[in-house]
Amino acid sequence: MLKPMYAILIDGGYMTAVLAAKLKRAVTADDVAAECARWQTIPELEGYELLRIYFYDAFVGSTAVQKPVSGEPYNLADTERFRHAQSLFDQLVLLPNMSLRMGRTDIARDAWRLKASATKQLLAEQRALTDDDFYLDMGQKGVDMRIGMDMARLALRSLVRTVVVVTGDSDFVPALKFVRREGVKVILEPYGKNGRKELRTHADIVVPPPAKDVWEELNAAHEARMAAKAK
Repeated sequence: MLKPMYAILIDGGYMTAVLAAKLKRAVTADDVAAECARWQTIPELEGYELLRIYFYDAFVGSTAVQKPVSGEPYNLADTERFRHAQSLFDQLVLLPNMSLRMGRTDIARDAWRLKASATKQLLAEQRALTDDDFYLDMGQKGVDMRIGMDMARLALRSLVRTVVVVTGDSDFVPALKFVRREGVKVILEPYGKNGRKELRTHADIVVPPPAKDVWEELNAAHEARMAAKAK
């Protein structure tokens, strides 16, 4: 008898932001692979077979924009953020059972935002603004839509009986409600956070926060890989 199938759907921007804060470093494809392996051991998935892991994110913009104060050109393709994102996506796509679903990044003319630290400094003591007082707020487009469409497709075609959804975004509530009405069980992984009440309400199971040693193990494995490469 064939085993029932399940899929893991990862809100990549959310996951990597939370994980980077926990690890206090840039996230690697090995980190993502390790976390995917951990989710596959969720007790409620015993007796199920993995169909696929879907990772949703958006390519970092590579255009040139002007800095907010000096007006100097700022080439996004030359930034560490761009290089790291491209490297991460290039490695993720090679992982077993992994499928990348990519949206796009839109940069508005008023995308520069004043940093909270700069705001505090300016309130304490007046001074001239500099380019370093701002950060570039790049909005993702098409990511939420792709997650919702894939969840609906998996449910309507009866491809899976369970989905593991890694997110903390309540915008996915309609998608969760839809697949549950189609008879698909929803396992919510808010990823170390409590998760919004709206999300928890429309999930069958909420994964509890991982033990602290999970993050320590990821860092230990990362340090071991770096040491091996250095030899």
